[in-house]
Amino acid sequence: IMSFKTCGKAKFIGELLAPVAPFDQKSGRETWTVAFAPDGSYFAWSQGHRIVRLVPWSKCITNFSMRKEERINGAGPRRLSRQGSEGTLVPGEPREHTIDCGDIVWGLAFGSSVPEKQSRCVNIEWHRFKFGQDQLLLATGLNNGRIKIWDAYTGKLLLNLMDHTDIVRDLTFAPDGSLVLVSASRDKTLRVWDLKDDGNMVKVLRGHQNWVYCSAFSPDSSVLCSVGAGKAVFLWNMDKYTMIRKLEGHHNDVVSCEFSPDGALLATASYDTRIIVWDPHTGSVLLELGHLFPPPTPIFAGGANDRWVRSVAFCHDGQHIASITDDRLVRFWSIDEKSPQAIASLTNGLCCAFSTDGSVLAAGSRDGSVHFWSCPRSVASLQHLCRMALRRVLTTQQVYTLSIPQCMQDFLAYRSL
Repeated sequence: IMSFKTCGKAKFIGELLAPVAPFDQKSGRETWTVAFAPDGSYFAWSQGHRIVRLVPWSKCITNFSMRKEERINGAGPRRLSRQGSEGTLVPGEPREHTIDCGDIVWGLAFGSSVPEKQSRCVNIEWHRFKFGQDQLLLATGLNNGRIKIWDAYTGKLLLNLMDHTDIVRDLTFAPDGSLVLVSASRDKTLRVWDLKDDGNMVKVLRGHQNWVYCSAFSPDSSVLCSVGAGKAVFLWNMDKYTMIRKLEGHHNDVVSCEFSPDGALLATASYDTRIIVWDPHTGSVLLELGHLFPPPTPIFAGGANDRWVRSVAFCHDGQHIASITDDRLVRFWSIDEKSPQAIASLTNGLCCAFSTDGSVLAAGSRDGSVHFWSCPRSVASLQHLCRMALRRVLTTQQVYTLSIPQCMQDFLAYRSL
């Protein structure tokens, strides 16, 4: 009860609804993934039954604000979700697309060549595809182990990557513009693909003993975190493709992970009812965000319970974290507090992601729909902005070599959480 004393209600913005066919069965309709394009141009979600929907994000936001009254009775969002790709188009504007991927879609990721970075491959002139800065790719991970790469602007299929032997659960692009893609699969492996080398596979990362649920790059693309069944949280060096360390602390399957924008924090979500915020440089636990009070015993947390945390997302302001849990709540946390700042109701939520500017949270659910809320607004202190700027270039170890008072070192290292 104490945890909700100062907790407000998150502001609901709108929803996108999947078309419902007569006698539609629930299985296969799940929105397993939602994603925003790095430049903020598109929003994509897997709306079930092999279908991925791409919507121009600015249109989406405009529609929500213009159709407030219609949204209350459900007509507004439904109308937006059913619009075709054709219609009145302004030249150069992003178009809406419906993509049939041919199988159930579990993972989604946008990739772009911004900033431009050369491929590691030597024979670059022989390539079938030359991805320029104006290219926006959408990768889809499928139930049959395949990965399909699409042109987000045209909806055209570009590449079909085949090597996984089970469901591709998650996809993530390196944020440095290299178009290096990492796939996480139920076949217990992660695979690294170079799309600037026509999608050739660079490396298989082995170490997980069970399903791999999710992976995330650090902001400088040098480190990858992967999480999976059996309490697994691994950190990988992506220059050498070697494991750095395994993080110990969760009591159940770990299903979601994301780095803070400065790379100084790593958030992982688990079925053990908790989010752990780690220092990825040292492997130490900085903060635990519990979804069950009082906190459960490790034995209870390691079993089935109604507080499984399904997804975690780090806001781009570096101050807020969102979580989706089986108790039908979306929570917005501040890294400075151990209780939620705001909550919202969501039945059967599965995944979440913040918009590129950090102002909106999108959450997908089992019925193929997506719901949107405003992120709690707060003006970042100058201290926090300076901390983020420094931590983008300094490791924790380097922070503690600075000739400054220890209280300042602790603040920069997020030890004062």
